[in-house]
Amino acid sequence: MNTSNLILLVIAGVLLFWVVGAYNRLVRLRNEISNAFAQIDVQLKRRHDLIPNLVEVARKYMEHERETLERVTAARAQVMAATDLVKSKPNQPGPILSLGMAEGVLSNAMGRFNAVLESYPELKADQRMRDLGEELVHTENKVAFSRQLFNDASLSYNNAAHQFPTNVVAGLFGFRTAPMLQATSNEAERSAVKVGF
Repeated sequence: MNTSNLILLVIAGVLLFWVVGAYNRLVRLRNEISNAFAQIDVQLKRRHDLIPNLVEVARKYMEHERETLERVTAARAQVMAATDLVKSKPNQPGPILSLGMAEGVLSNAMGRFNAVLESYPELKADQRMRDLGEELVHTENKVAFSRQLFNDASLSYNNAAHQFPTNVVAGLFGFRTAPMLQATSNEAERSAVKVGF
């Protein structure tokens, strides 16, 4: 084996190790996105468990607001369906977009619910309603924090996948841009769901 063949073999070996390292880094970062969405999922499940309790307590007082309560319930179901879709594909933009839109519908429904709630002082005074409201606000804060972790993981992955020379490996192995989970317009206007008490 002559010197030029040995040099080519060493260069090929170094290149192979670099490609394997870049590939493994992209896989790790993509897995961090899935893990970050799992944290969002935990908080969304908690919120989805609270909303029916909130609606049930409100139903006793808000007999004439059936449509508002039904909107909240339907929006909750829509978010749950979108969440299930994202769980199977957390790195795909379509499911993330669907979840963002469903979250917007739920935020609007909860905003309407909170506005109507102002007309029912006896409901606002109900201890169970206050407790549920506080727990919901706490959960919304956790959702916002988890969303930020997800977006940070997506940003790290996207930065790695778009930087040269790793972008060559990303292109060869089909690593696509990861979506960001955006706050809905209602959420951007308010820091958390406020159940007025």
